[in-house]
Amino acid sequence: MERPDHTLQATALVHEAYLKLVGERDVPWANRAHFFAAAADAMRRILVDHARARGAAKRGGGRERTPLSVVDLATFSEPQEVLALDDAISRLEKDEPDAAAVVRLRVFAGLTGDQTALALGMSPRQVDRVWAYARAWLVREVDKDA
Repeated sequence: MERPDHTLQATALVHEAYLKLVGERDVPWANRAHFFAAAADAMRRILVDHARARGAAKRGGGRERTPLSVVDLATFSEPQEVLALDDAISRLEKDEPDAAAVVRLRVFAGLTGDQTALALGMSPRQVDRVWAYARAWLVREVDKDA
């Protein structure tokens, strides 16, 4: 069940992402990885823009868990958390671009491990290892900033 004050619903998020991806033009996707990377980036931008629009000031502590799915991010009550996660993913991308790509596809595109492996041309086991590393890294970074 949605919160009464919830302002971004999952269907609205998907619709807005579709419009950002396709709009009124025909986009030639190079491959599945290209499409999913673009979809993940569109979802990320929408969530970050939504969080910023809600007037997020500096975020506070006391969080119990870090949301790591697009549905959790869309329904999360603290926009500062979305911004903090996006900042952490950007820092991860500087040192570990493959890990950031896995995170973006898993979190923002909602792909499974097998789908992510297929999209990135990695083995499922490699994606699982990178995903475990990236989740731990992100939790540590977001907690450090809290």
